[in-house]
Amino acid sequence: MSEDAKAQDESPVADNDVVDESAASVPTDHVLAASSRGRIDTGVTPGMQIASAWAWRFLVVVAAIVVLGYAMQYLSEVVVPVTVGILLTALLVPVTNGLQRLRVPRGPAAGITVISTIVLVAGLLTLVGTQIAGQFESLSTQVGEGVQKLRELARLNFGLTDKDITDAFKQLQDTITSGGALGQRAAEVGTTATHVVAGLFISLFCLFFFLYQGDKIWAWLVRLFPRQARDKADSSGRKAWVSLTAFVRATIIVAAVDAVGISLGAAILGLPLVSAIGILVFVGAFIPVVGALVSGIVAVLVALVAKGPIVAIVMLAVVIGVQQLEAHVLQPFLLGRAVSVHPLAVILAIATGVVIAGIVGALVAVPTAAVLNTIVNHLAGNDVDPEPPRRPLPRRKPQPAQVAEGTSVTDPRQDLE
Repeated sequence: MSEDAKAQDESPVADNDVVDESAASVPTDHVLAASSRGRIDTGVTPGMQIASAWAWRFLVVVAAIVVLGYAMQYLSEVVVPVTVGILLTALLVPVTNGLQRLRVPRGPAAGITVISTIVLVAGLLTLVGTQIAGQFESLSTQVGEGVQKLRELARLNFGLTDKDITDAFKQLQDTITSGGALGQRAAEVGTTATHVVAGLFISLFCLFFFLYQGDKIWAWLVRLFPRQARDKADSSGRKAWVSLTAFVRATIIVAAVDAVGISLGAAILGLPLVSAIGILVFVGAFIPVVGALVSGIVAVLVALVAKGPIVAIVMLAVVIGVQQLEAHVLQPFLLGRAVSVHPLAVILAIATGVVIAGIVGALVAVPTAAVLNTIVNHLAGNDVDPEPPRRPLPRRKPQPAQVAEGTSVTDPRQDLE
């Protein structure tokens, strides 16, 4: 039979060898898929295939992050105290280690550290309360004088009369007290106070056990990973811990310098509430950018109310000078390469933290960004510094049956204390 006759006898829709012959002529820049008829052209170019592969993987990652974020937000009353406990552990673990080197057992050393921290914080709060109570009468008089000065400035510069100012205050008062808003705000404050107290106890318990059995807790977490990934997970965690401790200790030093410098300036200018200003500046320094701005504004307002505009301008110069010293000298020197996060990343991290979790988000945004940056660089092989010394992971003690068979129970990795 000739080729022409064969071509006429074969059906154009039959599953015959013509499909295989035509598949060879398909352009190589398209994707070929297997089927019962042989290989067929899907019409998808390699570039589109790569783009779609990246797209669906990106969507899966984003979905996982969103679900994780919602879960953390739903469990925020637990997540936030645990996070605070981790930050406090990074700060106080040298104290516990020092007590252990003095032959104090690990458990009592952790307990002493936690109790000492509570006593220190209570002492600072008592100092601030005593100072406010001692200067309350004179401060209230100065506040009244300051309000009168502001009324005079508004009347002279903006043309407002005393009636306009009084009406504005009365309208604000009516807005607060009308429609049950006052009771609602009181209920919200009470609920928030309850959550703060509960979170404080959770943070203290976490702090104690992180100081006491942190290595065992971390070893348990590492064992949750697949066996092939445990080494990388362990090394990434240790690198992240080094970065976190460097950040927390540097922040403590910077906050102390800010508090001492601004308090010293306030004392020289004769301002009231010097200790309260210093403690506010110390706490505000833990929130990058926002905390320094708010604490500086409070110090300037106290100077304006107590001593007038000239002293307030001098106080503003003191605040700016101290903060410039912190930003350009202390932070680069103390942090160095341990927490190498770009300033743009810091601003974006703070903004994201504020949107997600408010003040708490701003507090943990920068250390979180520093930790993630360290982990990503480590997994990508771009470590700036060498890995910290590896502490071997603890192992479970052998069962009595294993001892009877002659298995040795001596393992230096079991002794974590």
